[in-house]
Amino acid sequence: MWGEVLKTQDFFQNFLKEIAEAVSSGTYSIWFNDLKLISMDDKEIIIKVPLQTHKTILKTTYMEMLDEIALSLTNKHYEFKFLTQDDLDELNITNEENIVKEEDIIEKKETKWETNLDPNLNFDNYVVGESNRLAFVSAMNVAQSPGTILNPLFIYGRSGIGKTHLMHAIGNYITEHSNKKVLYTTSNDFRDEYAGISKQEKGKESLEYANNFKNKYRNVDVLIIDDIQFLVGAELTQQEFFYTFEALHHANKQIIISSDRSPDDLKKIEERLRSRFTWGLPVDIYPPEFELRCEIIKQKLKKTSINNKVNQDVIEYIANACPNDVRHIEGTINRLLAYTAMMAPEVITLDFTIEAIKDYVNINIYQENTISHIQKVVADFFKITVDDLKSKRRSNNIARPRHIAMYLCRIETEENLAKIGLEFGGRDHSTVVASCEKIKSELKNNTTLDNMLKEIKSKL
Repeated sequence: MWGEVLKTQDFFQNFLKEIAEAVSSGTYSIWFNDLKLISMDDKEIIIKVPLQTHKTILKTTYMEMLDEIALSLTNKHYEFKFLTQDDLDELNITNEENIVKEEDIIEKKETKWETNLDPNLNFDNYVVGESNRLAFVSAMNVAQSPGTILNPLFIYGRSGIGKTHLMHAIGNYITEHSNKKVLYTTSNDFRDEYAGISKQEKGKESLEYANNFKNKYRNVDVLIIDDIQFLVGAELTQQEFFYTFEALHHANKQIIISSDRSPDDLKKIEERLRSRFTWGLPVDIYPPEFELRCEIIKQKLKKTSINNKVNQDVIEYIANACPNDVRHIEGTINRLLAYTAMMAPEVITLDFTIEAIKDYVNINIYQENTISHIQKVVADFFKITVDDLKSKRRSNNIARPRHIAMYLCRIETEENLAKIGLEFGGRDHSTVVASCEKIKSELKNNTTLDNMLKEIKSKL
């Protein structure tokens, strides 16, 4: 009999190894880490599971995989039975000779903490310019000294300008240079997991799920949560995140948050949360300036087959065609790659590039009366730069065009005050209101200003 138990030991040990190779470490930790083999004969394998939930998930999601692994190890099909401790007590299964004890499985997979980080997003391949320099420096400080003065680090700015890349870079740096436990998640995932608590039936399983949720988010050294604005409208989830924030911050654990709006503009997030978002350092990232866009394009082209076929004129054309964010740049390069693969030119000229991306650019980038378009037209009219409009400079030759640009953005687009303020260097919506009211008031008696606006509008 002992020889049979040893064979069973070998089977289950290898069985778990194969499962660990077939699924992610996070999945293994949740659904397979606590499985215990009770008995095995020629037809049936009985496995003990922690909760009823495991029975359901294993039967409905992983049954085919388990059958294939058992078949590969034994050349036989088995019927699997999953039993909880309550099931075992009820069936009075106590035959010690058939039980493989946990301590007998000596090579069970050592689970690895799942950070959810993308290892390809790091500081080395993050291109730095004036629009993101402060955010980059702040991120490096946090990565080197997590849980100190810059806590929380709140990064905000429009979609597609590198917030997520920077957050992953922080997490990857910390994991590479310390043994701290890092977790990256999105507000949507946090909300969905929290909502899962209410879906559990009352009793032991519900309590277990709730405890697992709290342990996951509160027993970390660094919590990185992306797109916090999506917690708007989820009052109970906001409350739970508040408690998570408090627990981590009190323990000097680092919190990193991103949003498409500043803390002050997250009006539908609880006031007590918004105030805590400003405890450390709120830092904004602006849309990349022309020089930075050129550097980003060069970096992304290095990884492609067309890198040596592209000259500076092409790079500058793409940079001018993609004034808003990095995702537009990536999409344009992908379009150029696809067209190049089809046409196979020896050299990618400016004319070829214009032909390759014209439909994509026309559809996705050059839309009339967007904020960026208005900024460009106003800047050209006054012979300044768009960066001047976004800067903190208050001299009249800059402030006056800025007020006019904000006013035109308000009346010529459907964007809200917060978005307009964000696009003008992260200014508060009240600044936009004041600028618009100033121009509106002057128009009542200033025909020169009225004619000036008409001329700018004609250029739009």
